Amino acid sequence: MLELIDVHAGYGRSEVVHGVSLAIPGDAVAAVMGHNGAGKTTLLRAVVGLLPVKNGKVLLDGEDVSKLRPSARVRRGMAYVPQGQQSFGQLTTAENLQLVADGRKRGKALIEESLELFPALRGLLTRRAGLLSGGQRQQLAIARALITEPRLLILDEPTEGIQPNVVAEIERTIIDLSNRGGLSVLLVEQHIGFALQAAGRYYVLESGRVTSEGEGGAAAESTVRAAMAI
Repeated sequence: MLELIDVHAGYGRSEVVHGVSLAIPGDAVAAVMGHNGAGKTTLLRAVVGLLPVKNGKVLLDGEDVSKLRPSARVRRGMAYVPQGQQSFGQLTTAENLQLVADGRKRGKALIEESLELFPALRGLLTRRAGLLSGGQRQQLAIARALITEPRLLILDEPTEGIQPNVVAEIERTIIDLSNRGGLSVLLVEQHIGFALQAAGRYYVLESGRVTSEGEGGAAAESTVRAAMAI
């Protein structure tokens, strides 16, 4: 599904990601962990095309998409949910969903499917997104991304700064989506326990380089914590 080969990326002349390689097979979750400033968000932005790949390759189903615009990558099946629970604050929850669904043959059904995943949004359809809590906006952001019917969902800190009960719901949804098949997930996450529970494979990033990698699962937690303590 997704393979990064020796990817270098950054901002202007400043290189932040130094030769990262990773792979996510179809219908799987890979978690990228690391401290603040490790280069995790920069890596995701390079994957989706918001930053140029200076060297290396981003392969999606074997196709080199390294030079494609973000819109072209979205058409090929990528969906990106950045940090910050982003939404159109002046639009209602329903309008945020409809904006993505417009022009899609299954638009109405896709909205309904997203609401089944996040039922709390049903009672908020007429409320402006700017008035939602952080957790509610995050659910809305993920729901909007899923309406595009992605094959690769890219999530940057989906549980950051939101209330614990909503964190648990988002965690359950991500794990459920990965178990359904037809979707791969690239997850950047600070909650190590959740990341390893959801992910079949993990990567620890430090100063823009992969310093540890392996199979996910609870058994890997001590190894990951040790790697992040260095």
